[in-house]
Amino acid sequence: MDRQGRLRQGADRPPGAGRQGDSVSTPAIRRKDGWWAAFFLAPQLSFLLVFLVGPLFFALGLAFMKWDGLGAKSWIGFDNFSRLLHDGDFGRSVFNTMMLAVLTVPVGLLIALLLALTLQAIKGRTVYRVVYFLPVVTSSVAVGVIWQVILASGGTGVLNGTIQNLFGITPPDWLMSTEWVIVAIAVVTIWSSLGLNVVIFLAGLSTIPPNVLEAARIDGAGPWRMFRSIYVPMLSPTIFFCTVVSVISSFQAFDQIYVLVNPAHNEGARTIVYHVYEQGFRKFEFGLSSAAALILLVLTLLVTLVQFAAQKRLVQYDS
Repeated sequence: MDRQGRLRQGADRPPGAGRQGDSVSTPAIRRKDGWWAAFFLAPQLSFLLVFLVGPLFFALGLAFMKWDGLGAKSWIGFDNFSRLLHDGDFGRSVFNTMMLAVLTVPVGLLIALLLALTLQAIKGRTVYRVVYFLPVVTSSVAVGVIWQVILASGGTGVLNGTIQNLFGITPPDWLMSTEWVIVAIAVVTIWSSLGLNVVIFLAGLSTIPPNVLEAARIDGAGPWRMFRSIYVPMLSPTIFFCTVVSVISSFQAFDQIYVLVNPAHNEGARTIVYHVYEQGFRKFEFGLSSAAALILLVLTLLVTLVQFAAQKRLVQYDS
């Protein structure tokens, strides 16, 4: 057979057909690759099953039971949910959690966006980015202790002492007042999460084409017009992402609040996560605690679904 005949024979061979002398077929190679993939994924999948999926289903079942953590479990149906609906402390926890989200999310995102716009226009913004990001990587316990000193009542607190010296008035007891404690918690939450949102907004601002901004300036657009008509629409996907993450984070607030002010001594600082902790690890009613955690999960899912439904009308993904 001449050379052209051999080339024609090779071209007529079906795709994927093994050459003469191949010892391993394509299905065997794929099967071997699948076993190797399963081998490398097994540790992570085992971790997810043992520490995430398993406890999740266990908590779902425990929400319909009565259990003190040691004795036998007993099925009580929806009694735990009925108790929570008639529990004033749980209602207060839900209200405080929603108020914390309302106070922290819009104000925190607005401040972060304004700071990102300011940092974009100055040199050396990397240094400022690191400075603003430091509270994010700082331990929440350390943040709570620092703000305890700042917000302490009387002349011992940095903030109250400064207000008394400058204006001669007695400021409120931020950490022990039922009315003002949620404001204090919101301020601390905004401060500690500000750096993360600033960095995300800076990344979003870098995606805006410079020719769009230049064209707006040539047309005579002022700062407010550019903010409303260019920055906000083109950053709407970034704003949407930060909103979803910030709302979920505010719903899960616990450790920083627990260090800053013990909710057991001030009902104005109670949150849903603290109620879950209190029922489970202080009163040893793990069924009631799991029911509260399930309600928190459903509430978070509902709010997130509402946000995703609103993005179709408010978020612009095209340029």
